[in-house]
Amino acid sequence: MNKREQILSLGEEYFAEQFAPKPFEPGVTSLPANGKVMDASDLRNLLDSSLDMWLTAGRFSEQFERKFAQTWGARFSLLVNSGSSANLLAFATLTSPSLGDRQLKPGDEFITPASGFPTTINPALQAGLVPVFVDVDLKTHNMTPEGVAAAIGPKTKLVMAAHTLGNPFDCHRIGDLCKEHNVWLVEDCCDALGARLHGEHVGNRGDLATCSFYPAHHITTGEGGAVMTSRPYLKKIAESFRDWGRDCYCAPGCEDTCGKRYGWQMGELPAGYDHKYIYSHIGYNLKATDMQASLGLSQLERLEGFIAKRRSNFDFLQNALRSRGGEEFFEFPEALPGAEPSWFGFLLTLKSERIARPWLLEQLGQRKIGTRLLFGGNLTKQPAYLHLPKRVVGELTNTDIIMHRSFYVGVWPGLTEEMLDYMAEQLVSLCRSFATK
Repeated sequence: MNKREQILSLGEEYFAEQFAPKPFEPGVTSLPANGKVMDASDLRNLLDSSLDMWLTAGRFSEQFERKFAQTWGARFSLLVNSGSSANLLAFATLTSPSLGDRQLKPGDEFITPASGFPTTINPALQAGLVPVFVDVDLKTHNMTPEGVAAAIGPKTKLVMAAHTLGNPFDCHRIGDLCKEHNVWLVEDCCDALGARLHGEHVGNRGDLATCSFYPAHHITTGEGGAVMTSRPYLKKIAESFRDWGRDCYCAPGCEDTCGKRYGWQMGELPAGYDHKYIYSHIGYNLKATDMQASLGLSQLERLEGFIAKRRSNFDFLQNALRSRGGEEFFEFPEALPGAEPSWFGFLLTLKSERIARPWLLEQLGQRKIGTRLLFGGNLTKQPAYLHLPKRVVGELTNTDIIMHRSFYVGVWPGLTEEMLDYMAEQLVSLCRSFATK
């Protein structure tokens, strides 16, 4: 056995000793709303990549981008350093002057749900676009085709929205609306890896899609994310924006992929200027490292199991809550016909404001049950967005209900049925004790 293999084998032994699972103790063991599931193969890949001493994107990144695109059902995926960067990159791609009349410009409008996560909309706001906020359905917690149709106006150039907590919005009908009106669609799938609608992976009806690999998500690279597309011209633009805005598409460490490195004349540069230093966009450096990609590869091998466990945990928790009379206190999430969610969390909406949500969340926390709100609630009421130019279509009734009465608990693969049963018992008993006060 060579030294490299010895190191990798010892790493696997170390993981088994250091991170062995511990027995569940109700009220003592922490049950976070989100979490990662790691095994010895993850550490092995991290060690393998570190031994290369290749500190930027390399062989693992190339493998991950190829395999992730295949998993997604898209032609291309571009690895980036976070899910928020993925949203930034997807949006920036659509600001390219090469898109002609479809280029996004300041003053254009984009449609998005009022209930969501800031980084789905921040890149468009920072570029001077005007948000058009729509309400969501209270069962799926997603925007509807009817809501989008009502919001489309003469300045609408983009629809950008997330599949809430892994529950698909109707990207087929909304995608058709976008095509009909010549509007871009970006699907934020950061919480929805593996979710499908009518057998098709979400993200493939949009012009671009994004995913996150933060430790809370379906697979993790630590920090990390990806942009997916099946349109070669968008892939080329996105790659430019990701890699400093350069026109060259050589991989790190490579030169003269085009075969005419010194044969270009662009802008007002002199003929023969080095193509590696010609910039066709005002871009960023959003690349991830090979260590991140190596972790992503080992996680990707277990993705189907992770998704299946999330679905079974969701079903188990829902049944456990129902068997205890939880429907007296909570509205449960529902999926569209033909949808196969890849659940990120189990969203509960209190049926009555008589039960104070802050009190309930504090009590759950004392019992080591982690909770999260549905991110920003009603984004139009967040301090950062109060005074921005915006348009609101209709009443944001359901968004406000979510803001006041909703929260989610975990269904991630590290939770066992024993843990979920304890969560259900505490949720219902706490609500019952408060209701009888």
